[in-house]
This record gives sequence, structure tokens and C-alpha cells, in this order.
Amino acid sequence: MATPYAFFAAAERGFEPLPFAASAWSSKMINGPAICGLMARALELQHCSAGFTPARLTVDLFRPTLHKPVSVVTELVREGKRIRVADAALMQDGVDVARATAIFLQRSVQPPGRVWTRAVGPQPPAVPVADRPTPPLWNSDGRPDGWSSRIGEHQNDGRKRTWQVPISVIEGETPSAFAGAAMIGEATSMMTNWGSEGIGFINTDLTLALARPAIGPEIGLEADSHISADGIAVGSATLFDRSGSFGTCMVTALSNADRQVDFTDSSVLRARVGIR
Repeated sequence: MATPYAFFAAAERGFEPLPFAASAWSSKMINGPAICGLMARALELQHCSAGFTPARLTVDLFRPTLHKPVSVVTELVREGKRIRVADAALMQDGVDVARATAIFLQRSVQPPGRVWTRAVGPQPPAVPVADRPTPPLWNSDGRPDGWSSRIGEHQNDGRKRTWQVPISVIEGETPSAFAGAAMIGEATSMMTNWGSEGIGFINTDLTLALARPAIGPEIGLEADSHISADGIAVGSATLFDRSGSFGTCMVTALSNADRQVDFTDSSVLRARVGIR
């Protein structure tokens, strides 16, 4: 039987992680995209009213999330006419292993006037439009011949980009634009901390900010900055689709040099979600 192309299966109580939820750091852990996608899904389903749009998601990854069943509990913090705020906790064995806060804003009209913005935004690869998950594409400044599906070819010190159709959070469901952005946005740590020897930082959080939902299932992510000192890193990236940039993402990360992830290692490729 083929492996379900999803992170979790719905269970009687909570969610059962599937093989794609395994982390590259350890097969006994659930990866960051799976955690962020699951929490975004729960917050949006339970607290995003009509006329509102998800504008920010902050996820704190403060405990290892083991590769075993999880549950999500949410709470509405504020219900306003233009702003809604909700919290979520990801739980295992009755203990919080991660938490999240989402802000939903009411859509309205743009104010008048011109505002400075980035002149040239990230550009999608010249490939046919995809409507279902396929192997992710990767690009780096250190490989001038462009995009490819072989991740190991981009292990260099150049600026990184990826282009993907997010897989399902829950088996049998198509992920929403918000959940998809959360899953791809979590790769900000990868895009900004991936260098010539692999990735030696593990992110402790995620802050996703969206001006609008992604248009279509395809989502790209381009690194904007990497700053690090004394084993602590800060990275930011831009989210984009075929219509242009639509959001940003920032992560902080801690050195995890003893478990450096080397994407030229075939065993790592088999463990990493979406890479086969």
C-alpha cells in the first residue's frame, strides 16, 4: 500500500502522525511543517469568521514533539469587529509541546497613496502549473543553472529558494491557503540556515505574516536574511506565488551542530518530508 501523502490521519482522539511527519533531525520526532500546518488548520477552522483572513501565525516549538498521537486545543482570546485573536496548544500525553497564536483581520479597502515596496520580488520557476503535490523544486545562487528537484545540488553558501505544492495536513483533506503557507513558511529555517555543510540550526519558533492568502496551490519561499552569533540564528524569508509576494516569515534557531543535517546524505533525503 502506498504511503499516504499527508502528515496526519484523523484518529478517535486527536491525530496520528504518518511517515511523512517524521523529522530529518530524528525519525522519532514530528517535523516542523507538520506541527505548524496542524495548528494553523485548527485555529482557522475554529476561529476565522466570514469576512476575516488569517494575517499572522506565531508558533513556539519549545519541546520535542514525538512521533506519536497529538491533539490540538484552541481558545478564542479576543473577538472584535476587525481583529480576532486565538491561541492553540499542541498536546501529547496531557503535556503542551508547542503553542500558537493566530490573528485574523477583517478585509477592507486599500488606503490612498503610494508606498515603497521591494522593486523586484521572487520569481516562480518556469514550469507548468501544478495542482497537486509533486517533488519540491530547489534553487540557489550558488548553482547558476537554475531550479532542480535534487536538493543535494543546492548545498552551498548561496541564497536559497523553494517552490512546492504543500501536502495534506490531514489525510484526505486539501490544505487551506493558510495551512499551506504555514507548512511552507516553516521552511524559512531551512532556507536561511542551510549552508555549504548542511543545516546546523534547529528553529525554536515561526512567525508568519500574510497580506493575503496564496492564490493557487503552489507556494514559493525565498531567503531574505541570515544573522547568527554564538549559536543563535535569526532568519527571514518572503512567501510568493504566481501572482507575486504575499507574506513574510521569520524564525529564530539554536545551534544543533551535533546533529547537522547533510542533504547530500541519501539517508537524510529519505527521511525528509517531500523529498524522495
